[in-house]
Amino acid sequence: MATRQWDEIEVEPTEKRPDIRLVVADMDGTLLDANSQIPDSFWPMLSKLEERGIAFVPASGRQFQTLEDMFGTDSADGKDRSDSISLIAENGNVVCYRGDIIGVNGMDFDFARQIIDTVDAATAPTANPRYNIGLVVCGLQSAYVQRDDEPFLQECRKYYHALRIVDDLHEVLEDESETILKLAIFDFDAAEPMAKALFSNLPEKYCIQVSAKHWADIMRADTDKRTGVESIQEHMHITPDQTAVFGDFLNDAGMLSDATWSFAMENAHDKVKEIANFIAPANTEEGVMQVVNRLVA
Repeated sequence: MATRQWDEIEVEPTEKRPDIRLVVADMDGTLLDANSQIPDSFWPMLSKLEERGIAFVPASGRQFQTLEDMFGTDSADGKDRSDSISLIAENGNVVCYRGDIIGVNGMDFDFARQIIDTVDAATAPTANPRYNIGLVVCGLQSAYVQRDDEPFLQECRKYYHALRIVDDLHEVLEDESETILKLAIFDFDAAEPMAKALFSNLPEKYCIQVSAKHWADIMRADTDKRTGVESIQEHMHITPDQTAVFGDFLNDAGMLSDATWSFAMENAHDKVKEIANFIAPANTEEGVMQVVNRLVA
């Protein structure tokens, strides 16, 4: 299907509208506003979806605990949603359906150790070139950092509400009770060139995804937001024809192919627009809410 504008979708009478059972939306650049906040119009839309038996699932590189904090309580009426919330966190490495974690994917500690060593070498005073990057070891229990300057920590706290500062990230790998989900790298310059320069020869089992202008995630190659969407579709016994997905960046590309109703935001990366079936208004125009209200009103 060629990419079309969202307002070209023909609105049928209610009984003939698409049988959408699942709406999945990326966060930054998609659902969230210019200040990285959930728009006020989201909560009425969520109530409308729930009334119609349609599940809403945020899909993000953000930590599970962060998404739980953001969506666990309705800011409009204070309703506790923690027992019924569904989430795709850590770019697909943690999947939660109606309050229960149904999928967790971790990586080998030996491989994580190699990445820690690579980042340490790339940020050493003698490194040439020297990269202005910081590493987040993303565990199921918490995220961990050793870089502790405030500008870096401010960026991390946006995405990782459960965050611990350690003297040496190698210490984290001594805790056998922890599961390492992914390794996130923040680059104060651009993440894409850094990712290609430092991590272009990863073992076949792993990959690096550029998840935002300044962020890149190293994780298992068999896991992404797409596998998270597929897991929830399986639990709901639904098909791509019953699924709407919204995204804006490269790490959203996979899950767009799992939905007939796939939307790239107007502000999306060009490659994402090529994949999606429709273009939605920009996140700054509350595009997700506009489209969903049109499809299910």
